[in-house]
Amino acid sequence: MKSTTKIALACTTALIGTSAFADNHATYTIGITQNNVGVDSYQTTYEKAFIAAAEANPNVDVVVLDAGGDVARQIAQMEDLIQQEVDAIIIWPTNGEAVIPAVRKASQADIPVIVTNSNIAEAGFDFVASFSGPDNITQGSRSAEIMCDRFKELGIEDEARVVQISGQPGYTTAIERAQGFEERLPEVCPNVDLVETQPGDWNREKSQQVMEAFLVKYDDIDGVYAGDDNMGVGALNAALAAGRAEGITFVGATNFAVGYEAMGRGEYWGSIYQSPVDDAEAALKTAIDTLNGEELPFLNYFDTPKITQDNMDEFTKPVF
Repeated sequence: MKSTTKIALACTTALIGTSAFADNHATYTIGITQNNVGVDSYQTTYEKAFIAAAEANPNVDVVVLDAGGDVARQIAQMEDLIQQEVDAIIIWPTNGEAVIPAVRKASQADIPVIVTNSNIAEAGFDFVASFSGPDNITQGSRSAEIMCDRFKELGIEDEARVVQISGQPGYTTAIERAQGFEERLPEVCPNVDLVETQPGDWNREKSQQVMEAFLVKYDDIDGVYAGDDNMGVGALNAALAAGRAEGITFVGATNFAVGYEAMGRGEYWGSIYQSPVDDAEAALKTAIDTLNGEELPFLNYFDTPKITQDNMDEFTKPVF
């Protein structure tokens, strides 16, 4: 999907810091190429929040593009934005390795690139002005801690068996969330056995099929770790259909509304709270701050706390 209409965007004073921005700064054109808006409700909400945040800022025009999950299309969109000579580019990478040449080309054209939500591979860091998004390794690590704590409450930390449903192969977020989980779990629960990992591609239906296969293959599954709640609920649905959900601890790495609701029903144990609205607004603010010459950390993270059945009342239900 591609939208070539330039949208006059605007920020609230919270986003731009002060209304003096309108008086003291030139108009910028910022292009964004997103991963795949239609794949899940997080990305759909992100796009709406990005446009809403930008519509408050009369000093910014944007070109909003969506790669539809296609690496070749995203590279072509990067080329298009470079040719349009936009002032900055925000990219939500479809593949952290494959987009590096396009990001390098933008950098060589003196167009700062802000990577949003999911970082590119480290080989491309020299061509990026800043990364704006969650710390995915920390998210995976915190999910491991949630699961281990639950196993300890149940008294099965020395015998539990876990399966993992990861995100799309080659996608940095998927790689990092799996890495964080796989590194942290043996540190906190050294006797827990991670028996197998299969990709769910951020898709609920595919994740349900993956879990169905796990249930056939393994008679004993004590925990399921999914790269986000969309996949985690797919796994839950498979376990419910098989009559085996009650004995399994389900943990995700981004709390979706369906995960929050399943937690409320006592079917899904925990996740990591991440707001797509915060994500989108942070990306736009990072681009504006970069163009204004402000000093920013290369890894510009926003916090993503743990959420479980025990503390979910402290959080509002996600809007995605």
